[in-house]
Amino acid sequence: MARITPFENYSDDYDRWFNDNRSVYEMELEAVRDFIPENAFGLDVGIGTGRFALPLGINTGIDPSFKMAVKAAGNGLDVCIAVGESLPFKKETFDFLLMVTSICFFDDVRSALGEAWRVLKKEGQIIIGFVDSQSELGRQYIARKDESRFYREATFYSVPEIISYLDDTGFSGFEFNQTVFTVPCDGYIKFKKGYGSGSFVVIKGLKKER
Repeated sequence: MARITPFENYSDDYDRWFNDNRSVYEMELEAVRDFIPENAFGLDVGIGTGRFALPLGINTGIDPSFKMAVKAAGNGLDVCIAVGESLPFKKETFDFLLMVTSICFFDDVRSALGEAWRVLKKEGQIIIGFVDSQSELGRQYIARKDESRFYREATFYSVPEIISYLDDTGFSGFEFNQTVFTVPCDGYIKFKKGYGSGSFVVIKGLKKER
């Protein structure tokens, strides 16, 4: 069952976070943007209200939350109400697929990544942005899960865990960006390659034949 309750109940608070934490949002956005291919057809899985899709030029997305999907549609995006484990698209449809923080809300990560592999074209790219469970921010989120409206139902993963899931699914050629190096964030800092020092990590992988 999709973990949508906080997004149905607090969709306005979700949007407000991006306004209240502008520097963090912009750092995460740029770390993701670095991996977005030009002139390519992409899908945002867990599009929310479109906070990443809109500035990245992604017009198509899915979200299991009705309220979030309605807001995204109101922003001019083409949105389906669906879950990552069952994407309503034909195989080999997209050049790339984006997941930003959505992986921690999947009921079945393996199924969601399998669906991503199915709908990506040959040599298509998967791009996953998430809070590393082994980072300072990740440890804080885990320690305070019960106090958070949004992360109470989340499952946090480390970089090696997600790499393992991706490798098992049929992705390879991994590249990494990282950002948000201090908690609380001390102004805008450009992202760096690799992982291990930044709390927000972006992984890019290429679809390989099984």
